[in-house]
Amino acid sequence: MSLNLKWYDIDRLDNRNSDAVAWVANTLGPLLRRYFRAEVRGSERVPPGGALYVGNHNSGSLTPDSFIFLEALYRAHGISAMPHGLGHEFAISLPVLHQIVVPLGAVRASHDNGEKLLQRGEKVLVYPGGDEDALRPYRRRNEVVFGGRQGYIRLALRTGVPIIPVVAAGAHATFYVIDDLRWLAKLIGANRWGRFKVWPLTLSIPWGLTLGPLLPHIPWPTKILIEILEPFHFERT
Repeated sequence: MSLNLKWYDIDRLDNRNSDAVAWVANTLGPLLRRYFRAEVRGSERVPPGGALYVGNHNSGSLTPDSFIFLEALYRAHGISAMPHGLGHEFAISLPVLHQIVVPLGAVRASHDNGEKLLQRGEKVLVYPGGDEDALRPYRRRNEVVFGGRQGYIRLALRTGVPIIPVVAAGAHATFYVIDDLRWLAKLIGANRWGRFKVWPLTLSIPWGLTLGPLLPHIPWPTKILIEILEPFHFERT
């Protein structure tokens, strides 16, 4: 995969590129797996056909666990098991990150995009907690913070697909979130103009002490463990 500064329409559902997928599986994924001493369990639990992976979000906009997870799926099942990711518009529009994740299948997070993908038998990855989960304080690094969001349940019900829980531990220790300062996000109206629920105070390499959304950072080599749990269906009741 040769990285260029091509910009994509993040609402198109056909941006995924098999060369980009192979590059992650053969180059980036193994590097990250070694750097983070990563382990992925439960790949054999992934069923064929459409399904909704639901995971906890870590490490700000960097999300190394996502790439490790994608590589494990590719090695176990090929491209058919790899999901299209529903991503926050801000995160998947960052230069360089945009050119990496969109060819892997990232699209703007919306019910419409998710429904279209699932209805045609694709797998989709969602992080319901969004920025509240990805930027939760370090003291809550071992928690899953969905912020009361349940839209993923409605999406699975409408499309009749199973939910596959994916739990990652360790990835949130690649930097330090001192506090999420959600009161400040509310004060400045960040949700209104940027869809941000939090406005964190973070400490990272190389940015040091930072207030506000964090750019991709140099991650601390913490150990990452990912578990893919048994798929299940929500009953309509």
